[in-house]
Amino acid sequence: MTIQETKHMTDMALRKIDMKLEVVVIPVSDVDRAKTFYTELGWRLDADFSGPDGFRVVQVTPPGSPCSVIFGTKITTAAPGSAQGLHLVVPDVEVAHAALSSSGAEISEVFHDAGGIFHRQGAEGRLPGPHPERASYGSFASFSDPDGNGWVFQEVTTRLPGRVDENRATFTSMSDLAGALRRAAAAHGEHEKRTGGSHDETWPDWYAAFMIAEQSGDPLPT
Repeated sequence: MTIQETKHMTDMALRKIDMKLEVVVIPVSDVDRAKTFYTELGWRLDADFSGPDGFRVVQVTPPGSPCSVIFGTKITTAAPGSAQGLHLVVPDVEVAHAALSSSGAEISEVFHDAGGIFHRQGAEGRLPGPHPERASYGSFASFSDPDGNGWVFQEVTTRLPGRVDENRATFTSMSDLAGALRRAAAAHGEHEKRTGGSHDETWPDWYAAFMIAEQSGDPLPT
């Protein structure tokens, strides 16, 4: 077997292994303060375990996220506040901004990048307001926890092609699924208008095709 054939087989095997990002560890200086901050944002408290010699692990999970966040004592050598660019994908950045502001957390104004691709470091290239065309991936808002660990809301409404395997498309929360159903219902209403206004008996199949295509970035049905 050649080196190229061996590499091809290895690549194929790796593609068949699920590698879900499960946990992100962030460094904090005051565990109780961080726990209060994140739980007051509405993040679910999954665990708070203590061990010998001051060892402690706290796990919280943002609403609708399959990935959790862990902080504590003696779990990382990183400097408190050094975790930056942690992204939270939201379907509507302005709604998320209002919700976080109402919790008392300090958050930047909604912004988009001058280049229209991705935000840059710090405040460089920031323009006020959401992306002018409200393009998916293009609108942001940033905030930090008490230690300075930096988070970014990123508005994603439609995934780019190839970003989601249509055989593994999932909805991670009731609100996520409800939002997809509302968008499918609106699009299906337009579909019925184009087809003469008659009731479509196959609407469940149309909804399913729309929701999977929207999430996987494939062309939407018309």
